[in-house]
Amino acid sequence: MAAWWVQLPAPRHSPRAAQQRKGQYPMAFARTLLPALLSLALTGVPAALPDTDTAAAAAYDGQSAHETALFSVKAGNNAASQEFTVDGARLTRVAVWLGSGAATGSVTAEVRRVRDDPASVIASRTLHLAALGGPGAGWVEFPVDAAVVPGTTYHLFVRAVTAESGPIAWYGTTRPAAGTPVSWNYDRSHWGGWHAETSRLAFHVNPTGGERCGEREPCYVPVSVRAARTSGLLANGVHTEAVLPSFAVGAAYVEGSNVLRLPSGRWRYLPEGASVSTVVEADDPGALAQVAESRAWLAAGRVPGGTGQRRAAAERALLSMRALLKPNGAFAAAWSPAWAYSWPRDGAFAAAAFAATGHDEEAYRILRYDARTQRADGTWEARTTLDGAGPPDGREWQLDGNGWVPWATWQWYRTAPAAGRDERLRALYPMVRRAADHTVGALGPDGLPPASPDYWELGTTSTNIGTAAPLLAGLNASADLAARLGRQDDARRWSDAAGRLSAGIAAAFAPLGYQRTVDGEHGRDSAVAFMAPPFNAAPAGLGEALDSTYRALLLPNGGLTPGDDPSFSWGPYAWTASTSFFALAWAGTGERARAGRVLDWVLSKRNGLGELPETVNGDGLPSAVAPLGWTDSLVVLAALALQGSPQPAPPLRAAVPAGKAG
Repeated sequence: MAAWWVQLPAPRHSPRAAQQRKGQYPMAFARTLLPALLSLALTGVPAALPDTDTAAAAAYDGQSAHETALFSVKAGNNAASQEFTVDGARLTRVAVWLGSGAATGSVTAEVRRVRDDPASVIASRTLHLAALGGPGAGWVEFPVDAAVVPGTTYHLFVRAVTAESGPIAWYGTTRPAAGTPVSWNYDRSHWGGWHAETSRLAFHVNPTGGERCGEREPCYVPVSVRAARTSGLLANGVHTEAVLPSFAVGAAYVEGSNVLRLPSGRWRYLPEGASVSTVVEADDPGALAQVAESRAWLAAGRVPGGTGQRRAAAERALLSMRALLKPNGAFAAAWSPAWAYSWPRDGAFAAAAFAATGHDEEAYRILRYDARTQRADGTWEARTTLDGAGPPDGREWQLDGNGWVPWATWQWYRTAPAAGRDERLRALYPMVRRAADHTVGALGPDGLPPASPDYWELGTTSTNIGTAAPLLAGLNASADLAARLGRQDDARRWSDAAGRLSAGIAAAFAPLGYQRTVDGEHGRDSAVAFMAPPFNAAPAGLGEALDSTYRALLLPNGGLTPGDDPSFSWGPYAWTASTSFFALAWAGTGERARAGRVLDWVLSKRNGLGELPETVNGDGLPSAVAPLGWTDSLVVLAALALQGSPQPAPPLRAAVPAGKAG
């Protein structure tokens, strides 16, 4: 059971990254799982959450020490009590640090005048574990109401009732502390009743300000929430901060913003110029100004969504995408160490979504970043650090970026304000030319590109559809952009290459139902959706390929695995991006009802803050990171398409005569 408290989520887009990090896991085990297992073995209760959430919280006032699952509180053999005094004349709330391995049952906190006399109770409140989210750990606050006498000793008594075998414990510390009031352990089988201890239980009486859970330390965190590394984002336009899962419970965004309303009613936000968040009162002028600015930004564009759920999801997705976008145009995949890099692929989708919703500046900023980080040969690294300095490691570059970036440039151009649009395109055109020319040079005699890692970030033994389809979209996009600028030689060259690539895909992939590779040895791939709008005009027979691939990749949790390559397993995890591919593809091919059902499944997996996760685990819970910018972009584009504004695919251009040199 101690293993509940630790999960090692799948790394961002990279099966190989898991192998690269295997050497770190023994140390992680020593620091996290081992203490939990020892605590379970010695005390029968789970240890405190062994992650960085609590460690990163500010130091408390001495009342918070809770490194030990101190006393079991399961009736009828166990209970615990903590002496305390108060300065005021009334009790309104008490809090304890609780850990539970049970999903159902109840926990009761009582304030007694006499520790072992139930008749002396002056306040009582019972909470149900199911309402708290089932098994978990953290601060539990019990609202109470009772008059008290300042300076008088009272007893905070806690007992839990459950039919389950899982442990339930009140946490505390065994470290000595001068002036510590007495804690009491009731263990009928061990002590024969009550026993005074020098240890101290973690508790608060009338907590205010930073003593309230969700500010410095987390409220009770269900195990189900722990499947994800991050739960949301705070941002100020320059800096970004992740909202950790243990600080998202009971919180909610202030509508139309990245300001977080805490369980206490106060707000957490990232002030202008700051790199660390702060907690303020709800009417704080700085926080109010940030909310107003964020709402104005949304109002300046378009928030799609034909239903309330879709509109709410699209609004949150746009705000999260904005939080992941840096001033220099780097677009972070997510805000967790293994994800905090800029992938050309993710940025391309974000640029397309920004452009389609009227946020021209953000879209163009991403494309300018792509132009600055393009390699001399016209390709891109798999990813770059967010300062644009270069790749963070030796991960193999991926040729599909040469399709995604020109495609995104075309999507931006078609929606950009007409005034100055061509001039801004000319600034991007050298990037487009280098990318398209490299693609042309990479095509073989069969019209297909070489084998290359794609969005799986795994190499294949032969050409894959996850590279070929984006390159086709990119060549068509490049040819159309060239023609719009009068660069007819470029347009003809790229259009001819697009024709050869299209013929190669039709000859090699179409007979296989657009499986992952042309050799048919790597199974189905959700990238079949890249052959549909808004990437490519759907070829004949694509509908059946979409249907059969969807059926093959569908998991019991209702989402899709990226593929069923027999040489690699994605496990029970559904990927929200891969699932969203089909919502977008079916919307683009007129299958609106099916697209809507797929999109609504994705939206049903938003977390408590309304953020879209990267993956959904076998239990149907959000996992890995939330939000994921790629999924955000796909959801925005799919919501637009279902509302009647689908993004078109770049046109298939007929051959044009030679003209002005490009």
